[in-house]
Amino acid sequence: MIEGANDVQSGRLLVYFHGVPGAPQEANVFDAPAQAHGLQVLCIDRFAMDSALRGDAYYQALAAHITSVAQGQVVDFVGFSMGAFIALQTSRFLPSQVRSIHLVSAAAPLDGGDFLEALAGKHVFRLAQKAPWLFGLLTRWQGVLARFAPGALFGMLFASAQGGDVALAKDAAFQAVVKSALQSAFGGGQAGYRRDVETYVQPWAASLATIHAPVHLWHGDADNWSSPAMAHYLQATLPHVAGLQLMPGLSHYSCLLAALPKICTQVAA
Repeated sequence: MIEGANDVQSGRLLVYFHGVPGAPQEANVFDAPAQAHGLQVLCIDRFAMDSALRGDAYYQALAAHITSVAQGQVVDFVGFSMGAFIALQTSRFLPSQVRSIHLVSAAAPLDGGDFLEALAGKHVFRLAQKAPWLFGLLTRWQGVLARFAPGALFGMLFASAQGGDVALAKDAAFQAVVKSALQSAFGGGQAGYRRDVETYVQPWAASLATIHAPVHLWHGDADNWSSPAMAHYLQATLPHVAGLQLMPGLSHYSCLLAALPKICTQVAA
């Protein structure tokens, strides 16, 4: 269920919330910058958790595990894409333990504005909102592709890639990491994946007022998976925003790769 952070006493603990779809394999991109700054990275395999855990019970379970690993240390959060939503919600149950929250390519609440039309995944979100049973069928079909034709599924997801993601999608090492994450998410993690998406598309904008940790926003100005409008909304709505870094020419994953070394430098300071 857990990857990373084998010896929390040897360095500050950075908790990474993977994307949706996603998997702990994403945290491998932290290896070089985290080691350079003496950081330990914890990534919980959320899709391996009991899919019956929903709402506050889900976030409390995540918070409890983080507390057990942190052993009294304060921690820093990094949430990527829809993982940003889970990071924010989990932080509500660790009010004195989260030192900072870094949101990369963050997906804002859909009830916070007219965001949906600008998103590459708008059809998936609409299904999850209005026809969960059809969303379930789509997820099972994606699971078949992930198992037998991961390259085809990767190609479908990145067909609308923009900005820095265009070149990144052609990189063999990046393809391998994403395909592995897709196989995890759409394989044994299907129920957990559905839980995260179905929870995300419900209203949650009101909860932003309860986030007390300082939030750092990192977003590519060419992102069409989580539009820049979402970053501006979060900047205007969250109570304690330390800053928004809008990264020219970058999109969803390319922003993540560019932001991580900078985040590690800030966290280690």
